[in-house]
Amino acid sequence: MSLRVAPAGRLGADEVISVLRAATLAPSTHNTQPWLFTSGAGGIELYADADRVLPVADADRRELLLSCGAALFNLRTAIHALGVRPDTTIFPRREDSDLLAVVRPRNAVALDHRLVRLAKAIPRRSTNRTPFGGGAVPPEVVGLLRRAAEAEQAWLPRLDDDQLTGLRELVSESHLVQARDPAFRAEWRRWTRRARAARDGVPYSAGGTAAPDDSWVLRDFDDPAERAPAPAPPLVVVIGSFGDSPADRLRAGQAMQRVLLTATAHGLDASFISRPVEVRATRIRLRKLLGDGLWPQIVLRIGYGSPVAWTPRRALADVLLERPSLTA
Repeated sequence: MSLRVAPAGRLGADEVISVLRAATLAPSTHNTQPWLFTSGAGGIELYADADRVLPVADADRRELLLSCGAALFNLRTAIHALGVRPDTTIFPRREDSDLLAVVRPRNAVALDHRLVRLAKAIPRRSTNRTPFGGGAVPPEVVGLLRRAAEAEQAWLPRLDDDQLTGLRELVSESHLVQARDPAFRAEWRRWTRRARAARDGVPYSAGGTAAPDDSWVLRDFDDPAERAPAPAPPLVVVIGSFGDSPADRLRAGQAMQRVLLTATAHGLDASFISRPVEVRATRIRLRKLLGDGLWPQIVLRIGYGSPVAWTPRRALADVLLERPSLTA
């Protein structure tokens, strides 16, 4: 059965399908894909899928908002690549906290070659959990990553040696907190090692160095004993925001995706160092480690990894709402 989608603004139905498919290629915690969409005459709406909240790992929906922010950036960028301006309003209706954004494809726009390059990187980006080797990330690319975060009202400080040592300690501590929590382990098992036919969750084939038991050892930092002699260490960066409101988190998710696509466009791989920002106590300590000026939202490891399997995606029909569109 063919998928029926309403046109949105200047976009025809086939173009709406194209940009929505791009949106769904965003990363999400445990590949939960916690987003829903509607399409109407006035534009495309992005909703949080409340049924896909992780009640243990993400009780305050912070990571859900980051994931949906990444989907929103993909949506905006894919629309721009069609030569249409994606006028975007976040949280347009205060009484509906699940309605995260409305994107109105209104008028033609001159193409920005930088955004077009990022749009082309959307289907190539994937989370790479393998150990990283190869050369160091070039300084000029580090600058581009920093500017990518700033373009979306976020900041990307690079950790110095002392901060990196402190982060390693926070990774170890937060891992112990989660590993000792039976509810966390049960939630993690639910979303990992999914059946091959599953369209969500993280299959073991995409898990990199994940241990196939309850100890769950994901190597956020490379083990020097397993690497080629003296490779450059991966780049470790934090994406932070001055505030920590839902709007700040949604914007940080857009910044995260802009950074990830910039890395992909320059031949780099990336993965998430999630634990220290998932555990509240270690997230507060990470904020202090950064000087108390920024709320850490995402920690990334960026470098050159080996090819990995793609994580699955839900069918587009499964993320389309049939409710009347706010923008209709």
